[in-house]
Amino acid sequence: MDTVTRVDALAAAAVEEIRTGMTVGLGTGRAATRAIEALARRATAEHLKVVCVATSQESDALGRRLGLEVRPMEGVERVDYLFDGADAVDPGLRMIKGRGGAMTREKIVAHAAGRRVYLIQATKLVERLGGGTPLPVELLRFGLATTQRALRQLGLHGPLRVREGGAVYETDNGNPVVDAPIPAGMDPAKLGMALDALPGVVGHGLFLNEADVVLIEDTQGRVSRRVRPGAT
Repeated sequence: MDTVTRVDALAAAAVEEIRTGMTVGLGTGRAATRAIEALARRATAEHLKVVCVATSQESDALGRRLGLEVRPMEGVERVDYLFDGADAVDPGLRMIKGRGGAMTREKIVAHAAGRRVYLIQATKLVERLGGGTPLPVELLRFGLATTQRALRQLGLHGPLRVREGGAVYETDNGNPVVDAPIPAGMDPAKLGMALDALPGVVGHGLFLNEADVVLIEDTQGRVSRRVRPGAT
């Protein structure tokens, strides 16, 4: 099966529920990019009329370039449907996100959305969160060293993310990111609550209750789905 077929299968599954009149959240990353392209193809072929909000400047620019109507999230109270990617997913559909640096905006849109669908490759299924995928944590520059110390006290020891060439990485919000492994045995739910309560933390990549559906692409391009109990 060729690459185009694989792309179409996963992307088509991600956007098949979208209908005219919906407000659609555009995720960030490679998998989300495939779905944005699929949505644009549907919009053209089927005269589908949707309003989109984007979780990153990159996805905003892509959506506009492909002819989608993208509005600023500042004026949008509710999103009908969100598709996005993930970096790691455990058996309970708890996720780590943020490799693309958009985790804070992604979580805002996810919490505004009535339906949330995530796209991954099968290699991103894990037994526990944080084993091989570090947890991104977005921090304010003000008090940065103090907040990093607080993270270490929580057990999160990780460096500031840097770009190629050595410059400190900044999110679309203008903030640095620490990438820290989650120690074995640490409860992700308790860690998430601790991070949410820590001054200086803008956002983090623990998405523990956001996934309604996870679409999984295997090495042959076949797509399966896992559904959160209570979702359809």
